[in-house]
Amino acid sequence: MNISSHELCQNLILLRQQNPAWQLLASRRAPLVLSCLKPLFEASTEGIVMEDAELHLAEMFLDHANNDEFGIDTANGTIIARKELRSWIKRGLVVEREGNLMATDALQQCMHFIDGLDNRIMTSSASRLATVQREIENLETLLNPDPKARARYIKQKIKALEIELKQVQRGHVDILDESQAVEHVQEVYNLAMSLRADFRRIEDSYREADRHLRQSIVSEQQHRGEVVDSLLDTHDNLLDTVEGQVFHGFHEQLNRSVELDNMKHRLRNILRNPAARKALNTQQQTDLRWIIIRLVRESANVIRARARSEKDVKSFLKTGLAAEHHRVGQLLNDILEAALDIDWQDSKTCRQPAALPPVATGLGSIPTIERLRFKSLDNDSDAPLELSEHSTNLNDIDDDFWDSFDTLDRHALFQDTLGALSAASVPMGLKDLSTALPPSHDLETLAFWLSLGQEAEIPISNEREQFNVVDRDGKTLRFDVPKTALTSELIQSVDWE
Repeated sequence: MNISSHELCQNLILLRQQNPAWQLLASRRAPLVLSCLKPLFEASTEGIVMEDAELHLAEMFLDHANNDEFGIDTANGTIIARKELRSWIKRGLVVEREGNLMATDALQQCMHFIDGLDNRIMTSSASRLATVQREIENLETLLNPDPKARARYIKQKIKALEIELKQVQRGHVDILDESQAVEHVQEVYNLAMSLRADFRRIEDSYREADRHLRQSIVSEQQHRGEVVDSLLDTHDNLLDTVEGQVFHGFHEQLNRSVELDNMKHRLRNILRNPAARKALNTQQQTDLRWIIIRLVRESANVIRARARSEKDVKSFLKTGLAAEHHRVGQLLNDILEAALDIDWQDSKTCRQPAALPPVATGLGSIPTIERLRFKSLDNDSDAPLELSEHSTNLNDIDDDFWDSFDTLDRHALFQDTLGALSAASVPMGLKDLSTALPPSHDLETLAFWLSLGQEAEIPISNEREQFNVVDRDGKTLRFDVPKTALTSELIQSVDWE
């Protein structure tokens, strides 16, 4: 056996012992764990409650308790499920945060592996070959420092674009055939889903860096400057990684919402194509449709993980500064206390030269130093807590307090709107909806209806409609809003949250 094979063997052995994805796929109860967790995580983008995961896994174990292959005791199915889930949390397959389970990159790898077993497709095709050849040509050109070769390449691209433009102007537009379209849609889906895995990895990296930073702070082996340098170096190193650069690019686009809006509209145009329904199942289409919203939520988790380290360092700096101020105050107090031991009535002592000029003159019978020293209470006993109950009349509470609880129930409004549209069976505008459902929160209700139409991509015409709404005080308000047409079929799939 040569050296490379030996190193490969040792690496694979180490991966089998430490990689949670490999450990799960090679475990005895892998089919049960994956079949339980995969649907739960696909149905929820914000993680799943720990108790729900334990309940579903216990039900799965009880359904297969008679199978000797899994070794499950019928009487202890719930306990075994809890232990099984806790063991995978320790191994890093899933992460528990505030009572919710979050999928890690290792679990995503397991899911992709399982999906690949059922969907074995040919990875080589004419379009993919053309893509590889085009990328080779682009890379060779970008690596070539010759200006003439670069100019020749740019001219070729301009000539090809001019020919394509002329063909388009003549009305001849080349589009992908069905097989090529299906292949490209699947590639876009895989790339988009990998972004969430990149965000999870960078979040895990920030949490791991925060753990090491906390350990260094608790161990008191680093001073404040070293802790700050460690924090900054960790952030720079994480941004140099591939997933860190992906997150940094997306985070910059959050400040330029135009790019994300264009990306959202392009994705929805792709999903309207018939090839998308053949390339992706219903769940995959939904995941791709809402990928931007989920990436924003993933980025928020990364930002919170990074802010946690910054908050820890800030608290450490404040604590260290307060401790230094306390030590300086203690030293000054010791100096002043030592000065009190000097006999200031002795004329010989008073005439001795000193390095410091006099800072004050005597005030009455109290020495100046005694006035500057920190004083402490002679009685250190704690005052008793005031725990007596106080009652008040609810009628004395201002109306503003009760008005703060009177907010719009968006879930109930969505259900009522969906019911009104279904009953009408014809498109309804905001004027019709306000007649069928008199708004209790006038402006907020109209804004909610407009946002439903925008999320459902219902076209809003330049025409406007005016109508009156009577508020809770009996006043008549006149609204001038854009004219739209909402239907139950279009808004029932909208994520109103």
